[in-house]
Amino acid sequence: MARDTGFPAADAENDFTRQRRRADVARLVGWLRRQPDDVNTILPFDELVAALGKVGERHLGLQVIRVETIVGSVDRTRDFDRFFRPTSARIRERWQRLAAAQRRGEAMPPIQVYRIGGMHFVVDGHHRVSIAFAMHRTSIDAVVTAIITRISPEGITRRGDLLIKDHRRIFLSRVPLVGKAREAVQVTDPFDYAQLSESVEAWGFRLMQEVGEFVDRGTVARRWFGEEYLPVVRMVRAAEILEDRTDAEAYLWMSRERYRLVREHVWNDEIVSELRQKALGKPTRPQ
Repeated sequence: MARDTGFPAADAENDFTRQRRRADVARLVGWLRRQPDDVNTILPFDELVAALGKVGERHLGLQVIRVETIVGSVDRTRDFDRFFRPTSARIRERWQRLAAAQRRGEAMPPIQVYRIGGMHFVVDGHHRVSIAFAMHRTSIDAVVTAIITRISPEGITRRGDLLIKDHRRIFLSRVPLVGKAREAVQVTDPFDYAQLSESVEAWGFRLMQEVGEFVDRGTVARRWFGEEYLPVVRMVRAAEILEDRTDAEAYLWMSRERYRLVREHVWNDEIVSELRQKALGKPTRPQ
């Protein structure tokens, strides 16, 4: 619990000084550990929504939310760090005034937040959230509005994660996979999604040439996954190669190296055998 000497103003002043010191120490520790710069950075709401794609929103009303789920802000990303510790003395006066009022037992209005997945982003009430963190409170009253996004926010822990989410959203707009197929295609390098999009669209173009008619994106995505992607992934896993890569990354590598090897868009046992040798670092036939 936060220290209580019986003098609310003095305790609030100590609380603020302690939180500022913790913010500085966290930044120094991150630098010494060579962590990414954004590890202690508060998540920006607008950038996250842009990366995920907004579909709609739903007002949920007054709720009690866990303080630890508050990870971002709509417009105060420079004033607080990832754990809502003050990053400068600029907000000291208001912060200490509210902290002292809370220590005296005065009621506080609920904060206002947006909810994306299991994360909350502060619209109004940043100082109250910062004080809640400082006083080790586990919950806080909040008026909640849920934001519905095109792709899942799962896996986002820092600002750098938004890049891969943005590329995945674009990939799924070009290759509209659904259900289990949608979840099965994952890469770790955001720019692999761009390459994968080009690969699927090229496959779809060849499909349209073969059938002699237009095929929409949804059908291309479904047929590519079933007729091209899954068979290749099964061959890769059966060959016990590229085990440190996701299925989609293994597919990309196989597709790229196959074309370098034979200049054709076909699969057979001989090609897979040669690609296995290449993946294992063994010589293949002359180019």
